[in-house]
Amino acid sequence: MSGGIEGGLVGEEGLQPRLSALLRDARNLETLDPASRPLAERLASLAVELNDLGGEFGALSRELQLDPAEAEELNARMDAWLELRRRHGGDLAAVIAARDEMRRRLEIQGDMDGTLARLEQAAETALAEVRRKAKILRAARERAAKSLEKAASAAIGRLGFARADFRIRVTALTEPGPSGDCAVEFLFSPNAGEPPLPLARVASSGELARVMLALKTVLASLDAVPLLVFDEVDANVGGEIGRVVGANLAEIASGHQVLCVTHLPQVAAQASSHLVVRKDQSGERAVVKISPLHDDRKARVGELARMLGDSKSRSALEHAAGLLGDARRGGS
Repeated sequence: MSGGIEGGLVGEEGLQPRLSALLRDARNLETLDPASRPLAERLASLAVELNDLGGEFGALSRELQLDPAEAEELNARMDAWLELRRRHGGDLAAVIAARDEMRRRLEIQGDMDGTLARLEQAAETALAEVRRKAKILRAARERAAKSLEKAASAAIGRLGFARADFRIRVTALTEPGPSGDCAVEFLFSPNAGEPPLPLARVASSGELARVMLALKTVLASLDAVPLLVFDEVDANVGGEIGRVVGANLAEIASGHQVLCVTHLPQVAAQASSHLVVRKDQSGERAVVKISPLHDDRKARVGELARMLGDSKSRSALEHAAGLLGDARRGGS
């Protein structure tokens, strides 16, 4: 900026060349009219002042100019700062934190052998502690597996698997992991004479649902899951087993929210809330409608009778009313 002012005052296109021409004209006028001499002197003084101003602005401009090497160094430092800010988070605090972390790493690397030895020793100590606690955990799991196996087998038997074989196998792992040094597997055989195999491999969807229902019933007081969903848990079971399935669901529902999809009236009668799902295809597009029945005893008895086979049959209606009354007396 100061260089620009200098050029405007004394440069080739500045005020000084024009003022010099005016001063020559004033001197010529002075020869013709001596009375104009004071004006010519004032113009000469102005020319001197203009030269002085130009010189001072020029000196200021030269003082502000950086040495090329210094300017290059400043540019390099600015580029380095911008790159560090981009890499490490965009502000001064992040760059400083990255610098401190690098210093810490360099200090560690300065004693690499000692650092590795300390880390290896710490890892061995931690692994020994993990193995000790995993052994305690495995023993506790083996004891719990025996108790759960016995209780679950009895519950499974009540759900229509009179000759089923249910076992819980705890096997050791070669290395401990996040869950300890052992794995737990459920084994199941629905029929007599068949060896128990992993539950997920041998059980049908209905069998799997009933086994899980039995486990949930046994563990209901310990399970923190707030909502349990059972879909077709009563598949391929008769009315008597259906009543047991419904009773188990009602027991679980005393401490959890249970949502059950069922076609058995023996199960539906024991629910505190009864919703009917229908598909309406009377229009151009099928629409699913859900209707609550639990506040309308007559409608609910009619729906239970329909599930029994005939919503208009007197015997079916009486049976449905009996199912609903039994469920109410059972406290579910």
